Amino acid sequence: MRKERKKAVVAMSGGVDSSVAAALMKERGFECIGVTMKLFATEDIGGSGENECSSGDAFRKASNYRGCCSLNDVEDARAVAFRMDMPHYTLNFSGEFKTFVIDNFIETYRNGATPNPCIECNRRLKFDKLLLRARQLDFDYIVTGHYAQIEQSGGRFLLKKALDNNKDQSYALYAMTQDQLKHTVFPLGGLTKPEVRDIAHALGFINAAKRDSQDICFVPNGDYAEFIENYTGVSSPKGNVIGKDGAVLGVHRGIVRYTIGQRRGLGLAFNSPRYVIAKSVENNTVTLGEEKDLYVKTLVADNINLIASDTLDRPLRVSVKTRYRPTERRGTVEQTGPDAVRIVFDEPQRAITPGQAAVFYDGDLVIGGGTIR
Repeated sequence: MRKERKKAVVAMSGGVDSSVAAALMKERGFECIGVTMKLFATEDIGGSGENECSSGDAFRKASNYRGCCSLNDVEDARAVAFRMDMPHYTLNFSGEFKTFVIDNFIETYRNGATPNPCIECNRRLKFDKLLLRARQLDFDYIVTGHYAQIEQSGGRFLLKKALDNNKDQSYALYAMTQDQLKHTVFPLGGLTKPEVRDIAHALGFINAAKRDSQDICFVPNGDYAEFIENYTGVSSPKGNVIGKDGAVLGVHRGIVRYTIGQRRGLGLAFNSPRYVIAKSVENNTVTLGEEKDLYVKTLVADNINLIASDTLDRPLRVSVKTRYRPTERRGTVEQTGPDAVRIVFDEPQRAITPGQAAVFYDGDLVIGGGTIR
């Protein structure tokens, strides 16, 4: 029997989670190198070019950038790797990130849906391009600081929720393949966030108390429409805001500025609350309705990935998440084609949004997921 090699590439973002993941792998006896993925230059996404200046205190004082992936994050990752006597490299994936994440993000919004770029980054870069690079370097595993667990059952690799339910990231990992799961390690899956910070403090890591990044890395101010217009140089055209009956209620500021369930920022006044219940790219309209109009019992998802089995040969009772944070809801999932499922909820669900992921679970086990249509 071939003895397992212990060589791992650790994806180090500069945060406390990936730093502790690296330390735990070293503790397990793995030969590790740290890799920080350069995904973009900040001036390319509308930030100041100062973020590409020299590292160190001058950068920390000068930079106004608050997302991840900036030079101070690279320096934090390098400092942690140096403390552990571990080689560290920065690899340029900016071309792939532009194609698979940023361009996809823009195109999805322009097509009237609401994308989840973190899922695409995991799908296309962290567990695809980075794994390929690791193999080219003759390393067998990639390691990240995600909060999730991988288990092997017979010849199949399973994805399960993390022990810390408040930090669980299995929702954003549903697109992982069997090959990717086989060659990935999540050392933090059995730990809580406070335990991770305690380890970092005990090891004297510079980023032990560093706050978590909450924003989409390339849109740190949260204004997606502004980012799209600045990045492309093209303004989203104005159009009609209509009611369910088709009557014109006003003018919208560009369809990319609206998402299903939105109430604020409509620029219109009504006697009772109104919400975005639909968008039409073809007609360039935004449809408003009442709260009750946001609820549906059925969704269809395509571009599916199944982890627990190759196919769903019968309807399954599952718990479903349709966004990263919301509570799971009970329902039944049925595979309706090679790349599609239909989910029927026990109770109507609010603001099911095209472009987001529907991920279905059996307890802690991720059965699979797909993109809501």
